[in-house]
Amino acid sequence: MSVVFDEFGRPFIILREQDKKQRLKGLEAIKANIQAAIKVVNTLKTSLGPRGMDKMMVSPDGDVTVTNDGATILEKMQVNHQVAKLLVELSQSQDDEIGDGTTGVVVLAGALLEKSLELLDRGIHPTKISEGYEKACEFACDELEKISDRLEFSKDNIEPLFKTASTTLNSKIINKFREKFAKMCVDAVLDVADIDRKDVNLDLIKVEGKTGGRLEDSCLVDGIVVDKEMSHPQMVKSIENAKIAILTCPFEPPKTKNKGNVEIDTVEKYNSLYELEQNYFVEQVKRCKDSGANLIICQWGFDDEANHLLLQNELPSVRWVGGVEIELIAIATGGRIIPRFEELSADKLGSAGRVREVTFGTTSDKMIFIENCANTKAVTIFVRGGNKMIIEEAKRSIHDALCVVRNLVRDNRIVYGGGSAEIACSLRLSNEADKVTDVDQYAIRSFADALEFVPLALAQNSGYNPIEFVSNVKGEQCMNKGTKDMKDQGVFETLVGKQQQMRLASQVVR
Repeated sequence: MSVVFDEFGRPFIILREQDKKQRLKGLEAIKANIQAAIKVVNTLKTSLGPRGMDKMMVSPDGDVTVTNDGATILEKMQVNHQVAKLLVELSQSQDDEIGDGTTGVVVLAGALLEKSLELLDRGIHPTKISEGYEKACEFACDELEKISDRLEFSKDNIEPLFKTASTTLNSKIINKFREKFAKMCVDAVLDVADIDRKDVNLDLIKVEGKTGGRLEDSCLVDGIVVDKEMSHPQMVKSIENAKIAILTCPFEPPKTKNKGNVEIDTVEKYNSLYELEQNYFVEQVKRCKDSGANLIICQWGFDDEANHLLLQNELPSVRWVGGVEIELIAIATGGRIIPRFEELSADKLGSAGRVREVTFGTTSDKMIFIENCANTKAVTIFVRGGNKMIIEEAKRSIHDALCVVRNLVRDNRIVYGGGSAEIACSLRLSNEADKVTDVDQYAIRSFADALEFVPLALAQNSGYNPIEFVSNVKGEQCMNKGTKDMKDQGVFETLVGKQQQMRLASQVVR
């Protein structure tokens, strides 16, 4: 490749041997696209299951991420190929909709694409392959409905939810403490869930982290944790029976909306302007004090003069609190967000049993804990860890567990994991393929073979002989031993999550 310039000085590129390059078309282009997607899947396949390996991702800026979460790995891989990008979007869709199974859905999609290569070599048209996969997907989802169980639970019996959350955390970095984290996730979801309506708003669960300490020091806070500190170091650090004024207006004089200049040419004018400014601060602090508030939480900053007056009036304050956190604090404390000081009144204040500033270790890191709130419909899972990388991975693990518990509250049907559900669907599809007389039978059999890729990958990542291991398991299921072992071990997956995996994977092929 070389750069030359035309008569007007404009550069253009000459590619060497351009006449020898050819554009792929037709079947060859399809195969090339499939091969690109399979390369991505082969990278991700070793992260599947509890014995899967973590991946270390290094960004162009040198930031290191260690994770085995499929959606995160694909997001950090910076895939350029357009077809391979479909797998990235596929994993993200699974993460957004279900929250778990992001690696499994990509492995299954890759298996379907790999099997479709064999069908293309047999001369089967891509449209017929797509139609056959669609039929096979419906058969597989129907089989999942048949082998599913219902997980009966209540607020007095959360053991089934606990087991399912533990299964999700089994392959994560926090698996050593999965019982503690599973219980925190279940308690958090039940605190914000409406069991009668089968509705869970995960936005009410805040996951906050702070470096230092150990993973087992993580806890569930009945309230909100804010990564801020009191606006003045001499303010009180703990407030009992807090009455909180939640402000979105700054402690500062109003600014003019035009670009005019104010000229001050005498001392009297300067003193008059200074006195006017002081009156603004005094009036703002007086309104807060008269409302009965003993804690101010503000979305914006404070002028130094206002901060000093708040300290003099024994009115502790927190500034620069984010908008999302402001909303959560309002929900948790039952307070109203106040946009103007003129609207401040006692009936709009939030209430909390205790608000305290916590200092961590020997560092200057401080956080505000708002606990025992009037409304428990907002909670925080507070994560500790030795470094930022561990905390971020722990947050991703907790997100998966929260989503699984939420899915069970919405639909309590489960299937048993460890590849047993995939093998059951594979056996069903093999039987269905024998009943089909047209060319679709080849696609259905390919779908059945692709389903075995998941248990094969699980066995391989665990160090077993994958072909021998999966053959033995298939033989046991054929002898009607079913999924008893996975049930005894408490390895559960949500039915909606597994069905979503199969539907998304088959859609990629189409």
